[in-house]
Amino acid sequence: MAAIQPTAPEKLWTPANIVTLIRICLVPVFVLAIVSPWPLWMGLPDITTEAKRLIAAGIFILISCTDWIDGYLARSRGEVTDFGKFMDPLADKILVAAALIALVELAVLPGWPVLIILAREFIVSGIRMVAASKGEVIAASWYGKAKTVFQMIAIVLFLAKDALVFPTAAAAFTNPLFVLSWAVMAIALVLTIMSMLDYLVKARHLLKGSVPRAAKAATPEASGERPTEIAALQKAIDERARTVVEAAAARGLTVACAESLTGGLIAAMLTSVPGSSQVVRGGIVSYVNEVKEEVLGVSGDVLASQGAVDELVALQMARGALREIGSDVAVSATGIAGPTGAEPGKPVGTVWIGCATVKGGRAVCHHFDGGREAVRLQTVLAALAAIGEMLEP
Repeated sequence: MAAIQPTAPEKLWTPANIVTLIRICLVPVFVLAIVSPWPLWMGLPDITTEAKRLIAAGIFILISCTDWIDGYLARSRGEVTDFGKFMDPLADKILVAAALIALVELAVLPGWPVLIILAREFIVSGIRMVAASKGEVIAASWYGKAKTVFQMIAIVLFLAKDALVFPTAAAAFTNPLFVLSWAVMAIALVLTIMSMLDYLVKARHLLKGSVPRAAKAATPEASGERPTEIAALQKAIDERARTVVEAAAARGLTVACAESLTGGLIAAMLTSVPGSSQVVRGGIVSYVNEVKEEVLGVSGDVLASQGAVDELVALQMARGALREIGSDVAVSATGIAGPTGAEPGKPVGTVWIGCATVKGGRAVCHHFDGGREAVRLQTVLAALAAIGEMLEP
């Protein structure tokens, strides 16, 4: 089994999800504020069209700020849910699309920038659907978040710009706010196109119809679990384990393990060596995130925001084993053994191995090929090699 992702709470109505739904429900309020003649409806003739646009801009900013709030709540409370992962970006898209369409309706913004932005959303959504149908997740890049931020800033600037009256076209182009609004919109459009191209590049194997890596690893031909290869790995592990035990015994040092995907296999290989009782103090199998956090002291915020397959998680696991077991050297392993469990940017075979002593620690990322058993055995071999390096004088 792969390293477990942050466990979503059973309840759906978390504070973060409630804020997300409130953001969606406030979108019609913004649209009414910008499009409808509400000052006349409410008997407020003193509120001009320009003032109405500025009020709508304020509402848009307020709604946009809730995006940061729900993200903070989800991470700080450890309540990252599948529902939130789906609804949070959807809420952003609904808000931006509604604002852009409203600006076109009011003749504040021409239609071609809106067409580019909406076309990108349709194309990326289609790519994600194709990837999901084939059991893959395409990792989002910073382009996506950046383009959303710049789109929101551009919308606010266009609303504020529309509150100004320019007697001539030349006057408009010499006004700093007019120039700034179009400059930000230009950056937003560039980031929109770049984020779309980024998705297309990452999904090129899907568009070509090639078999994804995870699927290949599941086939007998590519699984890496042929008897001869497994036997060779096992032999290398036996030799490395004996070397580690002998080196630790010679220096009078002890070893501890903190394991996730290997489920105690590293400790088992070490204790299979005669004389290991002088070296191996013990191990902790932290197969789920609760054990990583409660027993090994891994940060809950890190687990919620980065997942279990992460450099800092591996380091904190190793330091936790060093502290709790009282050894001289500790090793940790957290990763994705497959055949399922791949995360964005972390395909099957991604493993972080950490090592720690009282003097410090380090973690190294590995990308192993093959099926589940092959990945687990390669992880054990790499972990034993890491211990051996830490035992060197």
